[in-house]
This record gives sequence, structure tokens and C-alpha cells, in this order.
Amino acid sequence: MTETNYDIIILGAGPAGLQAAIHSARKGLKVLILGKNDKSSLWWAHIENFCCTLEISGEQILRTGQQQAESFGAVFFNEDVLKIKTPDLMDLSGGGFTVTSETKEFKTKAIIICTGTTRNKLGVPGEKDLFGKGVSYCVECDGNFFRGEEVAIVGGESAAAGGALHLSHLASKVHLVSNEFNFAPELMEKLKAADIIIHEGVEVDEITGGSGVDGLVFKDGNKLDVTGVFIELGAKGVMSLAAELGIQLDESMKFIETDKQQRTNVPGIFAAGDICGPPLQMAKAVGEGCVAGLSAAKYVRKA
Repeated sequence: MTETNYDIIILGAGPAGLQAAIHSARKGLKVLILGKNDKSSLWWAHIENFCCTLEISGEQILRTGQQQAESFGAVFFNEDVLKIKTPDLMDLSGGGFTVTSETKEFKTKAIIICTGTTRNKLGVPGEKDLFGKGVSYCVECDGNFFRGEEVAIVGGESAAAGGALHLSHLASKVHLVSNEFNFAPELMEKLKAADIIIHEGVEVDEITGGSGVDGLVFKDGNKLDVTGVFIELGAKGVMSLAAELGIQLDESMKFIETDKQQRTNVPGIFAAGDICGPPLQMAKAVGEGCVAGLSAAKYVRKA
């Protein structure tokens, strides 16, 4: 059974997260990696431009990286993060951060964010035109604007489920829409207990509205009347993490800002890889993961 207290929790099991795990675990610290390596953009890639390797599959790299990290004592838990809480007064002796996954809650002294970039567009009519007029990509950022209203979240991963639970405390009615759902059964039970309406096996064909959103049209022709649509595809996105934790983003509001030690503006939180911006290359991700792992280990040792 996975323990609940760790020195470092790494979000993301791609190349940045794996390298961070290898370097921090080698320091003798308790390290947990949350994420699904088959969700990494590297999983389906074929690599031919990484130093000291000939052609190799992304899947092979990720599987080998996990084995390396585990050999140094790192623990993998195949779930995405849903929520992160920072106490007002950091108590590092007990683990300052509370990290909630699909089924468990963990405590940690430091966090390394390596979740990559989320390609979170639906690509349907109305999405672009109604952005900011009822269409949002960040529940934590915009949920308050829909208090007492009927809303939909589109997505089948844990970020969508977590967003639906968050909105259930704000909106009058919450719909969760996806062709299929890919998260823990325990999380589905929480959704049902919160009276969230599940629409499985449907695909969005259009978002409708004029001055604001008034509904979703499904590919089967049915329509769902809502005033807000939250698009949450994949793992927790950079905007959600930033809003939740107070992390500084760059001018484009797409990437996390870090210093040369991969530190964010929030003490105890580090970031590495694609989530820190271009070039979106494995070599950069691995290098930054190395630095982040060492920096987080140093931070924990001093705490």
C-alpha cells in the first residue's frame, strides 16, 4: 500500500519527472511520482535527436526511466493530481503541502511540477468565439462567475472529474460530458454522490450562443442547455495549478516561470520540462528535471 507522507512529490511521469525522480531519490529522500507515463507526449514518439542514443521509442525511454527511478527507491502511483493545498503557515516537519489524487491524499515538503503542456482545445464551432463569454479552460479561475448557474465540463480524465466536484459547490447543476471516462472508479462514485449528471458516450459537436454560451450540441443531435462550458482535457493544466497555488506564469500566461534552479515564486514548488516553455524537446526536459530534482532535494534537506 502506498504511504502518504513524502519528502518530494513529482507531478508527471514524462522525461522531466523521471529525471527529477532519479536525482532526488538518489539523495535518499522519499519520492512519489504521480501521473501516467502513457499520457506523456513522448510515449508515441520516435526519438532520433537525443544525445548518445540512436533511434529509440518514447515508450522504451519512459519505461526504462521508471525502472531507474524505482531502483533508487522512488514510488510511482498511477493517478493524476486533483487538488493541491498549501497551509497558511508552512509546517515542513509534517509535510507542508497536501496533494490529493483520484483516490488518496498525500503530504509532502516539496513539489516538482512536470506535467507538460496540455493540448486542451476541443476544436468545435463556437469554442473560439465564445471564449471568455462562457467558455473557459480553468475551473479554479472562472468557477465563481457561474454561481447558481447550470454548467458543463467536457473531458474524460481526472482534471474534468476534479473540476466537476469543485463546481458542484458553486453551480446549481453540473454536467460532466465525455465519450469515455478514464479515471478511478472511486472518483466516479464521488461524482455520483455529489449529484453531478454524467453524460457518457457522447461527443460535443458545437458550443452555441451569442453574447454568451447557451448550450452544447452533441453529435447525435441532442442539445444541453447550459450557460457555462469548462473544457478540461488531460491532466491538470498550468492555469489551474497557477490559480490554485499562486504560481507566477510568463507573459504568455501559458508557462510557469522559474529561476535557474527551477524554483517557482512559491517556496517548495519547482517546475521542469515543457510546462516551463519552449523548446519543447526531451533534452531540455531531462536537463531541467535534473536541476529540479537536485534543487528540491537541497530545499528539503535545509527545511
